Amino acid sequence: MKEIKRKSDCPINFALEIFGDKWTFLIVRDIMFKGKHFYGEFLLSEEGIATNILSDRLSLLESNGIVSKSSDPSHKQKIKYSLTQKGIDLVPLLVEYIMWSAKYDKNSAVEMKFVKSVKQDKVGLISQISSRLVEELGVS
Repeated sequence: MKEIKRKSDCPINFALEIFGDKWTFLIVRDIMFKGKHFYGEFLLSEEGIATNILSDRLSLLESNGIVSKSSDPSHKQKIKYSLTQKGIDLVPLLVEYIMWSAKYDKNSAVEMKFVKSVKQDKVGLISQISSRLVEELGVS
């Protein structure tokens, strides 16, 4: 993937240069909340990402240290995508996106159990999700 020339050193610009399209966060969402790890699983997401866009966004996420890829132990020719610690650190941000959508989108598919959990103990829930993802990495 070719290096992206930064437009500015603004912190919001920094994030937007990685996540400034709808697909990138949806891939992170699929790994983080839906347990998807393989190319074919991402293609089955309801939003219908095209193969060329998926390939490009996975490369972007990998080159920016958000995801890592490895061989699947059960099928050496399959590539498994996982969040790195840098990607796991996005959990609070995605939780806030979910809560914002739950508040302002009457058609949002957010589970009310999730909303209640966030309202009761946001820090605890974020810690639980993050711990699960770290455990998947096999890192302590």
